[in-house]
Order: sequence, then structure tokens, then C-alpha cells
Amino acid sequence: MIIGLDIGGTKMEAAVFDDAFVAIDRRRAATPGRDYATFLDSIAEFVAWGDEVAGGRSRVGIGFPGLINNLGRSLSANVPCATGRAVQSEISARLGRPIALCNDTHCFALSEAVGGAGADYSHVFGAILGTGAAGGMVVEGKLQRGHRQIAGEYGHLPLPALAAKAFDLPIWRCLCGLPNCLEPYIAGPGLLRLARHFGLSSESAADVVACWREDCPAAHLTHDCYFALLGSAFASVVKLNDPDVIVLGGGLSLVPDIVEHLPAAIEANLFSGFNSPPVLRARFGDSSGVRGAAILAAQELAK
Repeated sequence: MIIGLDIGGTKMEAAVFDDAFVAIDRRRAATPGRDYATFLDSIAEFVAWGDEVAGGRSRVGIGFPGLINNLGRSLSANVPCATGRAVQSEISARLGRPIALCNDTHCFALSEAVGGAGADYSHVFGAILGTGAAGGMVVEGKLQRGHRQIAGEYGHLPLPALAAKAFDLPIWRCLCGLPNCLEPYIAGPGLLRLARHFGLSSESAADVVACWREDCPAAHLTHDCYFALLGSAFASVVKLNDPDVIVLGGGLSLVPDIVEHLPAAIEANLFSGFNSPPVLRARFGDSSGVRGAAILAAQELAK
């Protein structure tokens, strides 16, 4: 059996999977993001539990919320204690076995390409659109990782100048440290920030979406600006990667308007006569990341 772990900024989920990637058992716990020793201990406890469920030593795959550079060092805003650490080698040493590890959004993309919403397509771009905005590209069931392992970070494409000027947008600095990323505008908190910029007093992204259906000029401005930015982001993904399908996950993927209207917003930013790939909602939802971590382990670690 295989143990998949999906590490988030607030919670960690582990699940034990059989060879068909069906979950046998799962558990969750809070992520100790401020103390690295406790963080490693928590992962070790999950794996010990998983080995017990599996009845033996299991392969381990981990979805990590951050980037790993080509020196093996991590950058993670959600688990700050892990920033600068050689996460993969240190977790491997703590567990006494090799592990498979990659960015959590890459695990999501892999899960949705292998038996998920993108199973019928050969080139799948899986994108999380929730608290953050990132994704990954999977070709013929294999994750496209690259030397720097930063492929798919569409939320960190720069804010398009034309839309910024048209909607008189301020510059909001991204948590990654770059000054003009799209993520602070298109992720869930960004949608709320846009709404307030245009004069709405909404308390949540759901409130903003509800206002879209009302005759409210500020809501209409928010809608038009949001889709101009989101369409530009995914049109860049299409131009660079030409995916057969885009699979959306994360909280905003549950908003019908976003899944339904995104193809038209993408086409508005493509070449004349070219259409958008289909945009589908993730099949495995919140469970896709931990499932993708297990698939990664199955592909990268020998039995």
C-alpha cells in the first residue's frame, strides 16, 4: 500500500491507498507550521499510523505547500518553519526511507490527470484557485516538473498592464515577495480585495459572487475586472502549454459562474479564431492532493 500526505498551512491529511488509489483509511491533524522539529515529528507519526494500517512498511508521497529550488531548499509561506530547509532529504532521513515529494498543486494536477476529471485527455493543466493560485502540467499521466520545479505557477505571472490601467488597479504585493503577481487579485482573498476596491462591502468571496447577479455597478466592475485578469492568466497558460483541458480545484472552483465563464474569458485573450480548452471541475475535490501524492509515490518509488 501507499501513504499519501497533503500538507496545508492549517491542516495535514494522510491517507492509505491501495494499488488502485482507493483510500483505505485517512486522518487529519493541525499543521505545526512554526516549529520544524514538531513538523517532522507530525509527519513521522502520520507515517507510523499509515504503516500500521497497511500492515507493513509503505511507500510515502508528500504534497508540500511551497517550492523546492534546485539545491533542495524550500520556500513556503504556509509552513514558514520549513523555509530554507532541505525538506525532502530531512523528512526522508527522519522516516528512514526514500520519499516522493513535490508541490501540493502538482499533486492535485497529477491526481486529476490520472483517473480524475482529466483522465480522458493526454495534456492536462490542473489549477488550484482558492486561497492561492497555482497549478501543474501533466502529459500522458506524468507530471512535468522541470529543473527548478516551478512549472505551473500561473498565479505568479505578472499583473497585465492593459487590465491594470483599464480598471485603475493599485499594486498589491504578493506573499512570495514579488511586487505585481496576479495571485493577490485572482485568488479568493484577491476577489474580495477587488470587490472592496470597487466599493462593495462584501465579507466573503461568496458574497461578491452573489452581488454579481444583482443590478449593482460596483459588482459588475468587480466581475469584469476579475474575469479580465483570470482570463489573461489562463490564456498565458494555454499559449505556453497548449493543454487539452484545464481542471479547476480549490474553493473558487465550486462557484458555477467561474467554471462556466472562464472559457470565454480565456478566448478574449487568445489569438483570433482560436478557442479555449474545456474547463472542468475537479473530480476528487479536497481529496485530490493526498491522492496525487500517493500516485507520485507509486510512479517514483520502487516497490
